[in-house]
Amino acid sequence: MRLLRQLSLYMALALGANAALAADPAALAEMREGDMKKLVLHKAPKPVSGAEFLLADDAGTATLADYKGKIVLLNFWATWCAPCRAEMPMLSDLQAEFGGNEFEVLTLATGRNSPVGIQKFFDETGIDNLPRHQDPRQAVAREMAVRGLPITVLLNRDGQEIGRLLGDAEWNSDSAKAIIRAVIDSE
Repeated sequence: MRLLRQLSLYMALALGANAALAADPAALAEMREGDMKKLVLHKAPKPVSGAEFLLADDAGTATLADYKGKIVLLNFWATWCAPCRAEMPMLSDLQAEFGGNEFEVLTLATGRNSPVGIQKFFDETGIDNLPRHQDPRQAVAREMAVRGLPITVLLNRDGQEIGRLLGDAEWNSDSAKAIIRAVIDSE
């Protein structure tokens, strides 16, 4: 059975995961291996927060609605979070491979995280391709029922939540990449 699941995963990677497969949460669920088994895929998209968050480098504010049109992997994290430190390089790898007009990893430091501390965290973990945005009052996190860190939320092009993973994960794994590719190709 495991061999069959792995074969399906690799076939999906090889074939680019056609849109019919990706549109079905049950089919996406079959692609989950390893840490990705923690990814909860919703039967129907859910609304997200409309609260503003701070852009890096005092560049103003934004909302999740500003990212409509892209598949977004939204990661709630904090500088003091050890699992966040472990997974951030993997999120960076995912952004390096898929980032662009179709997909973006959006990192949002929630709670008390100073811009200096965030920069130090990114420097120590070798991250230079992810945003250093902040949700200092936890407005976005609160509206999205974030009750622990890290939490990573998958958003469709309409800016709706289609999946959620609690805890750290291997975001640069073959399974994660297959799921992201399938969602990108389906939208």
